[in-house]
Amino acid sequence: MTTDSGAGPGVDAGAVSDRRRWIALAIVMTASFMDLVDVTIVNIAIPSIQEDTGASFSAIQWVTGGYALAFAIGLITGGRLGDIYGRKRLFLIGIGGFTIASALCGLATGAEMLVATRILQGATAALMVPQVLSIIHASFPAEERGKVFGLFGAVVGLGAVSGPLIGALLTEWDLFGLAWRPIFLINLPVGIAGLLLGRAFIGESRADKALKLDLVGVLLASVGLLMLLYPLTHGREAGWPLWGHLSMVGSLPVFALFVAYEKVKTRRDGSPLVELSLFRVKSFAAGIGVQLTFGLVTGIFFLVWTLYMQIGLGWSPLKAGTTGIPFSIAVSVAAGLSVQQLVPRFGRKVLQAGALVMAAGALTYIWEADRYGTAIAPWQMALPLVVMGAGMGLIVAPITDAVLAEVPREHAGSASGLINTVNQLGTALGLGLVSVAFFGAMDDVVAPEAVGTAFGGAFINAMWWVVGVLVAVFLLMFALPRRKAAVVADGADGRDVAGSADVVAEEQKPVLV
Repeated sequence: MTTDSGAGPGVDAGAVSDRRRWIALAIVMTASFMDLVDVTIVNIAIPSIQEDTGASFSAIQWVTGGYALAFAIGLITGGRLGDIYGRKRLFLIGIGGFTIASALCGLATGAEMLVATRILQGATAALMVPQVLSIIHASFPAEERGKVFGLFGAVVGLGAVSGPLIGALLTEWDLFGLAWRPIFLINLPVGIAGLLLGRAFIGESRADKALKLDLVGVLLASVGLLMLLYPLTHGREAGWPLWGHLSMVGSLPVFALFVAYEKVKTRRDGSPLVELSLFRVKSFAAGIGVQLTFGLVTGIFFLVWTLYMQIGLGWSPLKAGTTGIPFSIAVSVAAGLSVQQLVPRFGRKVLQAGALVMAAGALTYIWEADRYGTAIAPWQMALPLVVMGAGMGLIVAPITDAVLAEVPREHAGSASGLINTVNQLGTALGLGLVSVAFFGAMDDVVAPEAVGTAFGGAFINAMWWVVGVLVAVFLLMFALPRRKAAVVADGADGRDVAGSADVVAEEQKPVLV
């Protein structure tokens, strides 16, 4: 791995390096926050976008799902490109492209252009986001990464739930008569600042060995994901045609062919798109499954929650956005407690408790929505939102460290790309399932006087889906290690070597307690 220290003559290189890496951490976290906010900020502006552009509900699903689809397809490739050509370089290209795409979203003249530019935005985010975890993984020693990933998890949780509030304020203010457009244009100053500061403070790093881009692997992975996600997102609008079902089923042999080719590619030159050996690390393989399933929860919940409040209950963007404040606070507080105090003592049980707590919050929400109907008030939503937010915070902060803790540094880009890919894949699947879980519970045509009741019933139906998926997340977490292995040393070859105190003699190989 190569890095730029940036220390000048007469300057303590260690001090400068330490200061620079924390500044770099702030930069990449800000970029990650920007991406996460951009995923959820759109939801709160849906009524404004529909009114201004005449977009249908299927087009709105594409505005949200198209971003997730492009993001999921490009993430693995983005991570590998960072390994090959430099993580700093790809981060800067990604954040620059993301900023340009955000400007184009804000200038979109219609629903079609907005969908296209959102897909472009997702593709450029796929270059930027994998480098965030890779830069953290390469810049901080193993013993510091728990704290760093705790901060990252808090930012993830805060970013995911701050979007609706920020979107509500920008939409409500109607700055310069631009309606919903500032939700994208706000990225311009942040992106430009990140580009300039990133160039100055982020150190360059690459994989320790020379790698080649696996173009065939890129093609197979992209085709497989597209065959799976496109019909799922487009199916309801098209009336669930036969070709959609055949496409989704056909994605399975494509993925099987991808895995077979990756094995051949590994034997041939050691440069596969996905390092399949990562799945022999139990914590990584289990964590990937949890990330995929948990992505379904976020994909379903955030979209239907917004539709329920703004269209079903007729609330303004600001009222809907401020209703989510208890959720945001609960996520942030629980994320900090999870990493700093709970996980070191109780390990995997904390994440499992998070899934059950979040499910309890969802059940409370179902009960309240059913009891109060269209008369439900924001203060009545506070309890289920706090409980759901606390559960989410217990999961999002420690899960990243649990997945990446034992990943060798040379595969950091591939691993982080996979983590983000499966999470976005889950989100895209969740957004696609909104057609079934939410819209499928309503008639195709709803009378104006029945909108509130119809959307309330659809919301309750979708929340039962959320509960079911959270139970699945809880069960999958039994495959995670009970506790994180203690760090022994960094291997001479640059790999992180972990082990518990009583197995150090066994060649210091990773052992899960």
